[in-house]
Amino acid sequence: MMKKLILLAAIMILLFVNAQAQQDAQFSQYIFNGLYINPAYAGYKGDFYVNSFYRSQWTGLNGAPQTVSIAADGAVADEHVGLGVLFQNDRLGAQSTTAFYGNYAYRLQVGESENSRLAFGLGFGFIQTGIDGTKLAPSQAGDNYVPTTNQSVLLPDGRVGILYTNDKFFAGASVDNLLAQFIKTSNTSANLIPAPKPHEYVTAGALFQLAEDVKLKPSILIKDSPGAPTSMDINTFFLLNEKIWLGGTYRTSIDIYNKPNLPTGMDKSSAFVAMAEFFVNDDFRIGYAFDYALNKIGSYGYGSHEISVSFKLKTSKYSDPTRKCYF
Repeated sequence: MMKKLILLAAIMILLFVNAQAQQDAQFSQYIFNGLYINPAYAGYKGDFYVNSFYRSQWTGLNGAPQTVSIAADGAVADEHVGLGVLFQNDRLGAQSTTAFYGNYAYRLQVGESENSRLAFGLGFGFIQTGIDGTKLAPSQAGDNYVPTTNQSVLLPDGRVGILYTNDKFFAGASVDNLLAQFIKTSNTSANLIPAPKPHEYVTAGALFQLAEDVKLKPSILIKDSPGAPTSMDINTFFLLNEKIWLGGTYRTSIDIYNKPNLPTGMDKSSAFVAMAEFFVNDDFRIGYAFDYALNKIGSYGYGSHEISVSFKLKTSKYSDPTRKCYF
């Protein structure tokens, strides 16, 4: 069964992308809500949840990235169907991107366990990306390739994913920004705005019972795009008394295949993330993550800060109160 899942994930990654890319927004607390990176996650928890986060990256540097995102999802049709919405706004210097997706996941029970599910997900929506030319300082006046006003373009977009989960293991693969790169526009000014390019995500993790009130959740995420460095997150978290998640992430660049569009001799970037999530009660939790770059940029700022809030919006009529969702 696992060999088939790995094969499906590999096929999804190879199907879609052959283009240069700008990086998607970077954030760390996808670990507690996979809808941010995979539409197949919609409905995984059964009940209807809302999750939001705010991230200020490289604090102290002018024009540093700032990201806000809100996600909501739940399960219907006896938990065979997951529905979700995702909103995200990312700002980096003069560039801004706003995205909205509606997500649909169809969930199949596989094997004998009721909690062993294979989900296929699709997301469709829009991306508005733009550049505020008033924030740019061109080295040569009158350069027609440098916008001088606020310009933006609205593009339809899509995402796709697959996710397998049971009580002790999960694995998934997804691709986003599938459609926007192919949409042409007659607005020549808008053509100066870089269109979002596809990114692929592969992730897997497990859960281990270490003691009566202590669980261990290691996981890994690989994020790739042909026009950007491949990154890998190695995550380790402990769940204490079903109330507190404590752990961290080591994030680094890795070489999987040759990327001729990237400059040669680039230094590998890496960072360490310390993270915690607290369950205020069964229906409400808050989280915080601190990223510190382990390269030259780390000495120029005050790290990256990310705050998240999650709460149960509605209990599903199919909900099993004894079921725990750790992924």
